[in-house]
Amino acid sequence: MSSEHGSGAGTAAAGGAEAVCVGETMALLVPDAGAPEPGTAAALGDPAPGYRLEIGGAESNVAVYLARSGHRVAWHSALGDDAFGRHVLARLGAEGVHCSVRTDPERRTGLYVKEPDGAGGTRVRYYRTGSAASELGGRDAARVRGLRPRLVHTTGITAVLSKSCRELVDGLLDGAAPGTLRSFDVNYRPALHGPAEAELVLQAARRADVVFCGLDEAAALWGTGSPEEVRDLLEGPDLVVVKQGARGATAFRGAEVRHEPAPAVGVVEPTGAGDAFAAGVLHGLLTGRQVRECLAEGARLAGAALQVPGDIPPRSDTGDGSAWGGGPVHAGPPLTRTHAAREDDARSGA
Repeated sequence: MSSEHGSGAGTAAAGGAEAVCVGETMALLVPDAGAPEPGTAAALGDPAPGYRLEIGGAESNVAVYLARSGHRVAWHSALGDDAFGRHVLARLGAEGVHCSVRTDPERRTGLYVKEPDGAGGTRVRYYRTGSAASELGGRDAARVRGLRPRLVHTTGITAVLSKSCRELVDGLLDGAAPGTLRSFDVNYRPALHGPAEAELVLQAARRADVVFCGLDEAAALWGTGSPEEVRDLLEGPDLVVVKQGARGATAFRGAEVRHEPAPAVGVVEPTGAGDAFAAGVLHGLLTGRQVRECLAEGARLAGAALQVPGDIPPRSDTGDGSAWGGGPVHAGPPLTRTHAAREDDARSGA
């Protein structure tokens, strides 16, 4: 039997969360710079550890960036009753993210490992099958609704982890209260998304209000070749943001089309930049900014993330998180045209 608890930022719990990010976060083992590579002769008998312990999860990355921008943010998921799970809770709590978590004593916290691939790059191995988060389901969508957020964010990773996780995503997209902004990042993973999953992710994306999708992701999943083709395929969302790598990003909202160039920065590691970009756009929507301003904020945060290693980069050298903050947070409603219509329907009893 699992237990439930919340931890982290008290303001998100007591004052209501502006945003709830939903999905699995895993323990992450990263090669320790300067240490001998595990498995090599040089590492035998060396007292220095070959890996350092971090955490990684697309949805919790977005939660961290939103919290650093001054929002009340909750992350909802499940963890094992183990040291890795406690590490995840501690890291996110230290970032001011309220953790709305079920602890499962019978299932473990997921783990993934980055290791050198022998050619100067990195290979990623996942150990997540049967994890605690794979048991997330429809009842978790109800718990998220109980937090009364203005924004709910999830991804195509969560949608395909298990049948129950699919029910969770269905509940988040179809059961959201009127006025709730539903955000969905495709987050294509070759190991998770085959032909059947491609259709599932497409149907989920069409039911969201805001969708983030890489042009390369759409090509791999659905065979599209241009941002315009992606927009035409995703016929339901109010705002579609197509990430184009070094060519920047293009956003479509009704007849409005906006393009933002990629930030001109030196790339240390691309991991987490897409999550930072999504968080910047969502921060703009939560504070009532125009599409072009949302894209600019997304590019700014992505540029900062590209210049440092790790899924959750450190705060600025000043210690105040100013590299991530997006300025003062205003309480303007983040309504898309879709949700404005939903609120009107609710008021009229439709």
